[in-house]
Amino acid sequence: MIQILLSIISGVAVGYAVRRSAFTKYVSRVIQIIILLLLFFLGVSVGSNKEVVNNFGAIGLDAFVIAALATLGSLIGARMVYKLFFESKKNDV
Repeated sequence: MIQILLSIISGVAVGYAVRRSAFTKYVSRVIQIIILLLLFFLGVSVGSNKEVVNNFGAIGLDAFVIAALATLGSLIGARMVYKLFFESKKNDV
């Protein structure tokens, strides 16, 4: 855990130090490439695990249900926040 926090803090420090350099315009593209590589290697890891591949149907169904319910909960929460904080201001204008 300390490694993760140190990585974040050092990233913030480096970002602050080089915020005006030309390097920063490439940061978002580099992050996209790194995320794609991480997802690729995660797929390689899952694909090489026989237990995961053999139970993919059950795991996939569970993952779908969890993702669908999490998305539904997020939508309901966002709607509640909108009604509570923003809808009344919209009617005032």
